Amino acid sequence: MTDDFTPPIKSRTTDELLKIAGDPDKWNPKAVLLANNELIIRNISPKKIDTAKYLSKKRARIEKKKMANESYHICDFILSPFPTLFEIIFSWELRKDGFDRKARQQKYFRIIIGLIVLLCILYSKLI
Repeated sequence: MTDDFTPPIKSRTTDELLKIAGDPDKWNPKAVLLANNELIIRNISPKKIDTAKYLSKKRARIEKKKMANESYHICDFILSPFPTLFEIIFSWELRKDGFDRKARQQKYFRIIIGLIVLLCILYSKLI
C-alpha cells in the first residue's frame, strides 16, 4: 500500500500516529491502516493504542458536553448583536447540532422578540 499522504505516515511522530489510530472516524481509513502498521513496526504496545482510542472518545464526550452547556451571554448581545440576533431568529438547528442550552434559550428569546415586535406595531397604530 502506497503512502500518498503529506507528510508521509512513516515520517510522523509516534504521538501523531497514536492520534490517527486513536480516532479512526476523523481520518481516512487508508491513513488509519498505515498508522496502525507503522505503530506495529515501531513496537508500540496494543495497550497504548487502546489508550489512545479511549482518550479520543473521552475528548469527544467532553466536547459534546461543553457544546450542550454552551449558552448565550450578555456579552454576545453587546459585542456582536447582529450575528447573535440573526442566530436566534433564523437558526433552527441548534438542538440538532448539540447546543441544547442555546436551543432552550432561543425559544424564550423568540417569544420576547415577538412580544416586542407586537408591542411596537400596536404602539405605532395608536399614534
